[in-house]
Amino acid sequence: MSIQNKIESLGYKLPPPPQAIAAYIPANQSGNLVFTSGQLPLKDGQLMLTGKLGESLSIEDVKEATIQASLNAIAAASAICGGPDKIVKIVKIGVFVACSPNFFEHHLVANHGSNFLLSIFGESGRHARFAVGVPSLPLNAPVEIEVVFQVADVQ
Repeated sequence: MSIQNKIESLGYKLPPPPQAIAAYIPANQSGNLVFTSGQLPLKDGQLMLTGKLGESLSIEDVKEATIQASLNAIAAASAICGGPDKIVKIVKIGVFVACSPNFFEHHLVANHGSNFLLSIFGESGRHARFAVGVPSLPLNAPVEIEVVFQVADVQ
């Protein structure tokens, strides 16, 4: 089954490649690795959700936003490597969580992204990861994800 079909079988759609909102590019390829810039939970050009964990938002509140940020990372990588089926492995993800100082469950927010990627890529979706809390993120987003992908051999 293609990556696109796996995404659709889960009830999601691969979005168009995200546009940069500042002076950077959404993804950069070096050899067989694609590094994404931090991806926000933007859908149709709008943030799906704003706020902070431990204040106005719960872990479950940000599940769909975390999945959308993961989809945006796949779209960013796909745009420069020749499509989603060129992605052969998830190497590492980083998850930034906008949260109050008393929020300590960053890893559970990150699990939304990790589990989603595993459901698409199977064993090739197993990855190294970090999850950190920050006082704020661009546009008041609650979560931001960056991903390192391994892609098929460069021709």
